[in-house]
Amino acid sequence: MWRKMKLEIHYSIYKDSLHAFNVELATARQKFFSNLINSNLNLFATVERLTNPPSQIPSEMLSDSKCNDFASFFSEKIINIRKVISTSSSYAEVRQIQPQFQKEVTLSVFEAIDSKTLEEIVQHLKSSTCNLETLPTSFFKSVFNCLEADLLEVVNTSLLSGTFPNSLKTAVVKPLLKKSNLDNTILSNYRPISNLPFIGKIIEKVVFNQLNNYLNSNGYLDNFQSGFRPHHCTETALVKIINDIRLNSDSCKISVLVLLDLSAAFDTVDHNILLERLENWVGLSGMALNWFRSYLEGRGYYVSIGEHQSKWTSMTCGVPQGSILAPLLFSLYMLPLSQIMRKNQIAYHSYADDTQIYLALSPND
Repeated sequence: MWRKMKLEIHYSIYKDSLHAFNVELATARQKFFSNLINSNLNLFATVERLTNPPSQIPSEMLSDSKCNDFASFFSEKIINIRKVISTSSSYAEVRQIQPQFQKEVTLSVFEAIDSKTLEEIVQHLKSSTCNLETLPTSFFKSVFNCLEADLLEVVNTSLLSGTFPNSLKTAVVKPLLKKSNLDNTILSNYRPISNLPFIGKIIEKVVFNQLNNYLNSNGYLDNFQSGFRPHHCTETALVKIINDIRLNSDSCKISVLVLLDLSAAFDTVDHNILLERLENWVGLSGMALNWFRSYLEGRGYYVSIGEHQSKWTSMTCGVPQGSILAPLLFSLYMLPLSQIMRKNQIAYHSYADDTQIYLALSPND
């Protein structure tokens, strides 16, 4: 009206309305991002996703053949890394390391859960959905009461029989660009992210809770591993290392810090070695150990980009990134590291596959 009539009263009303609109828009935006951040435990990942949204895969890579290229690249990368590891002169020696503590308590069976525990787990899991789902996860949760009895039977049968269902062992791998400024046409600039069936995540969460309680009760976890543990985070790792370095400085010593990062850490986990860790380092046996053997065997994946997908590829090693159990299993896989460090009197601290080792030296040393 102001643009048409050019009256001051119309201009005043227009400015007031525009101001009110902008206030409402800012409030809505603030509320949206506040709720998004509060609903995600990983604050840094959430902020990174909001400020640097993932780059779109170029249209020329949207085909079944490109999906097969991705699947071949991811598999060959792991094979090549494992070849380098297996030919290392120290590989055989490391495999012979034995735990220095005696296991007074063992875990041979998982306990069946009740419907209340199952409901709590289902409602607390994220409502993410992948191509493998028969029902969208949000809808699955909304009709949970109708499915509860059957789902409880599936979960408890898996726990008590020591078997993970074969139908839940396939992952949908989505290639994710490592950094937004990388060339999105080069395969090596992508990392594989696994999307898994929701029912499989439910079973994993039940096992995770029982295994984690057992490990914490008996002190089997590495004290200096801060990754994916309650009351541990990147902050606890940073505080510990910085405090040690400052204590060294107060003692007139210098610190030499080495930062180590493992290539494709989760994807190169050897299944036989992992099962040996579970049995001999943390005391799993019987049906509990059989469950993990079943969980690791016969896994596979296919790469999916848009409406296109690759052929099914078997996974002979590794723990699937994106699974609930993967971080805990990797921490157990790395348990001998702490023994090596203590034996050589080297201070260290780890966060998942990132390890910091540091030595205190006299200036003249």
